[in-house]
Amino acid sequence: MGQSVSWLSGLLWAKKEIRILILGLDNAGKTTLLYRLKIGEVVTTIPTIGFNVESVTYKNLNFNVWDLGGQTSIRPYWRCYYANTAAVIFVVDSTDIERLQTAAEELAAMLNEEELKDAALLVFANKQDQPGAKGAGEISEALRLGELRDRNWSIMACSAVDGSGVNEANRATRLMALPVTENCTLLYNQHRDCNMAWHDTPTISAVIY
Repeated sequence: MGQSVSWLSGLLWAKKEIRILILGLDNAGKTTLLYRLKIGEVVTTIPTIGFNVESVTYKNLNFNVWDLGGQTSIRPYWRCYYANTAAVIFVVDSTDIERLQTAAEELAAMLNEEELKDAALLVFANKQDQPGAKGAGEISEALRLGELRDRNWSIMACSAVDGSGVNEANRATRLMALPVTENCTLLYNQHRDCNMAWHDTPTISAVIY
């Protein structure tokens, strides 16, 4: 009996690994965001050919964060990384108005993949420090996020360069990626403390910052 309880306790409290993908078009700021989330600083980056991967530990959770290149020739290979993904961070250059339609099409195609049917979606409207950047509401409309069903999603405005909105983005990433079996009370309380506005229906959960 004692051994059984000990084994079960160890299973529940063992460090869990959670896989997160950072996707988006080229020049959206994905790699800059990755290292802002990881070390809290801006690093010099070059266009990602392939991927970058970093581990971020939070309590007993280990987040493996994969940043995939966004060039046209690389996007077809995104699907090679979809398996076992808990959450997708989709980064949008909020100043690149001409390619918002392309971003919307890539996002829709990605979300139709069977391997991502249970993955949470976080859209980061990046580059808010630059003139002409569209807000989270406008980016949400352009990506048609309001049409999503059976998907937990969130969108927030941020700047990976000056750090605005990144702390909130980091917190939301951890919370959205938590397995369903994690502490739901913690999830509720942290959202309440952040003044996050949840809009719930039986088929959708969304947060707009």
